[in-house]
Amino acid sequence: MASQRNGTLYIGVTSDLRKRVWEHKEQQQEGFTKKYKVNQLVWYEIYEDMSQAILKEKQLKKWERNWKLRMIEDMNPTWQDLYNSL
Repeated sequence: MASQRNGTLYIGVTSDLRKRVWEHKEQQQEGFTKKYKVNQLVWYEIYEDMSQAILKEKQLKKWERNWKLRMIEDMNPTWQDLYNSL
């Protein structure tokens, strides 16, 4: 998730992506995403196994920022909010 193009990024994992993104958009939870207005879904991957999703999340959190930006732009070059396409 991102606050805007090239803005603040947030990486997380959930079993219900549509619900979790809605919570970020509606600022339902206190914390990082509310504080920095991170509410646009700009990239995601789907996993059948939650342990694989958690492993990928941990890997991505160690990545350099420019690698994350490149990954987003490979999937979503215009940084459109993907929430409505879920």
